Amino acid sequence: MTGNHRNSSITRRRALVVTGGTVAAGGIAVAGYQSAFADTTDTAEATATASATSTGACMTLMSSVTEGPYYLDGALVRKDITEGKSGVPLTLRLTVVDATDGCTPVKGAAVEIWHCDAWGYYSGYTTANPGGSAPAESEDGSTANDNTYLRGYQIANANGVVKFETIFPGWYTPRTCHIHVKVHTGGEKEDGTYEGGTVNYTGQLFFDDTIAEEIFALEPYSQHSGSYTTLDDDMVYDGGGASSGLLTLKAVHKADPSKGYKGSLSLAIDPDAENTGAGSGGGGTPPSGAPSGEPPSGAPSESASPSASASS
Repeated sequence: MTGNHRNSSITRRRALVVTGGTVAAGGIAVAGYQSAFADTTDTAEATATASATSTGACMTLMSSVTEGPYYLDGALVRKDITEGKSGVPLTLRLTVVDATDGCTPVKGAAVEIWHCDAWGYYSGYTTANPGGSAPAESEDGSTANDNTYLRGYQIANANGVVKFETIFPGWYTPRTCHIHVKVHTGGEKEDGTYEGGTVNYTGQLFFDDTIAEEIFALEPYSQHSGSYTTLDDDMVYDGGGASSGLLTLKAVHKADPSKGYKGSLSLAIDPDAENTGAGSGGGGTPPSGAPSGEPPSGAPSESASPSASASS
């Protein structure tokens, strides 16, 4: 697979480095990964966080980037966001820490994610052409609600950790494989979604090219053919590794990638800052006549269907 042209105007947008002692971003990400997938999750997470804090070690602020053209308000608070969409399973654990306070956990932070399906389609924008050659989104045979699939919130526990059950995203022209993410604080859960507060971080999560291309050779991803953009050629990823959103990935079964992956990352934010990502360009072109930033009409409430049920 070959990469597309890079948009250099946004690839070097970086957040300010936290003043004081810092270590490489990957250090805390590794600690977060080890704790997130331990059998005794809560104890291990607390130990890893305490260790990082006691040494005074922290990390740079995450690089904030565009929210992209496919954002919608009103995502549901829930752990499983698949709604029946087919694809390679992905368990995602994200740890929100305060980069201005020794990487202490940000309890109660609301982490919101959204991403495309295996063929490159987003809910709410299902007529947008993902580029290359792909079946129509309606041909996937899933039970997904076209306005809500692969979108959701989770509220961070005492260790700053959230967990999502989803699928490995596909791709669309001209972007590499990615997941969008926002971190909110100060709001509250209301009517099955998250209301109020401040968006402290807007970013994207990225996947190793080798793993992504291995996944895209599998069904149903392989039905989308065309020119996949690699990390080096992506218009948003700036090569910064974990601090730029590169996930740590572990195969559930090394010999069979179709069994799924576990992905993890620590998100170092400033809870006193605001960064919505709105109006910052890049991320692909939205389809004409598509909704922008408003909850889709007829979107189910939390109690409307099993797929919309909340889970902590």
